[in-house]
Amino acid sequence: MAEGILGLGQGQAASLNQDLIDRLKAAEKKARVEPLETQLEDITKERETFTTINTKVSEVLNAIKPFDLFVSGGQTAFDQKAATTSGTSVVFEASDTSKLNKGITSVDVKTLAQKDVYQSNAVNAATKDALGDIGTLTIQIGSDTHNFNTADYSTYDELATAINAKTGISAAVDQVGTDSYRLIIKSADTGTANALTISGAASQTLGYTTDGTTVNATNHTLTAQDMTAEVDGVSYSVSTNVLNVDGLKMTATATGVSSINVNDDKSQIATQLQDFITKYNELVDLVEDELQNADSKVADKSNLRDVLSLVKSKLFGQYGASDDKSIFNYGFEVDKSGKLSLDTNKFNSAIEDDFDGLKDLFVGTAAKEGLGTQLKAVFDEMSFSGGVLDSFSDSIDSREKTLKEEKEKAQKDLDDKYSQLAQRFASYSAIITGFESSFSGLKMMIQQSTSSS
Repeated sequence: MAEGILGLGQGQAASLNQDLIDRLKAAEKKARVEPLETQLEDITKERETFTTINTKVSEVLNAIKPFDLFVSGGQTAFDQKAATTSGTSVVFEASDTSKLNKGITSVDVKTLAQKDVYQSNAVNAATKDALGDIGTLTIQIGSDTHNFNTADYSTYDELATAINAKTGISAAVDQVGTDSYRLIIKSADTGTANALTISGAASQTLGYTTDGTTVNATNHTLTAQDMTAEVDGVSYSVSTNVLNVDGLKMTATATGVSSINVNDDKSQIATQLQDFITKYNELVDLVEDELQNADSKVADKSNLRDVLSLVKSKLFGQYGASDDKSIFNYGFEVDKSGKLSLDTNKFNSAIEDDFDGLKDLFVGTAAKEGLGTQLKAVFDEMSFSGGVLDSFSDSIDSREKTLKEEKEKAQKDLDDKYSQLAQRFASYSAIITGFESSFSGLKMMIQQSTSSS
């Protein structure tokens, strides 16, 4: 229902009402404002298309990263290593397999590193909870000597707590049987450098020594020792069960011989490259569809064309130290639509016969960057300030801003125009109504005059 200040007049004035203004305004809005709204809707669809293409570019970028000389972590598809192990005496680990030396590494573990462990004589709960003054307990580890006056502690647990407070030593009161307890003292770390020397009057009473100085062999349950091993014939003697040799972490778990055989892992190169081809072809389909589709809402087709042309300029270039290598030398093919395919038999033969040449083509060196390295840079630059994707996005933003401003101005002009028209119609309506009232009175007078005669 039309609303406004008009529509109150009678007769001809009634035709100058709000409904008429609304119909006039709607007709003009259709001509001036709605085309701008349609263009803004097209901008929204164009932005959706841009987001889809930008996402696909990111996927292609991620797919080419394994072939980038400067890949994060420094391990390209050509630097992957595969390892096989034998034996159970050692667990092998490597934080960066690309730095491992190829070949077999043999480890012969002679002895495992151990802690020094002593147990006290077994006592019942009553004795455990009433230590008494049994003299001084002295514990030496390395250059540190610690004296514990048992008169200062009421129970075995209190003595254990005091021992635990010292660096390099641990102590606990363990229940080892029904109403049977022992005070266990251990070195915190393995190796002969962490051996314990226990002495003092209390050591004899507790059972660590036989006479206050001589070790009670029965209660010396584990003797500190170093791990000794030979790695490829080289002897090692260390305080822990871990060796780090040539980037390889070796953790000994038992005595015996184990080995690891490290070789280049070539099995994933073709798979990773096929992933790049798949993602690239999907990008080609997306871009070409927008370029060829008459219903495409993409207005900035220039930057869209540049996305593919920049990639193709690298894909179809020459690489290697002598610029004599291209993807077509290694099983790549391109169809009339610009999409790539790979002859896997030819490519796999190249992996075996010309591994270094392939690496030179795709990865290259700092002085002569390869295809993957240069493509990674191209994709990065697309999103940098001034790059094709950045320019594409800026173009959409700029056109959207302009259209919104034009739409707001057109709407405001329309609102102002018809607001003023409504005021004029109100004035005209009042004038017409006044004329009609005057005419009505005159008409009545004429009718009365005519009837009296």
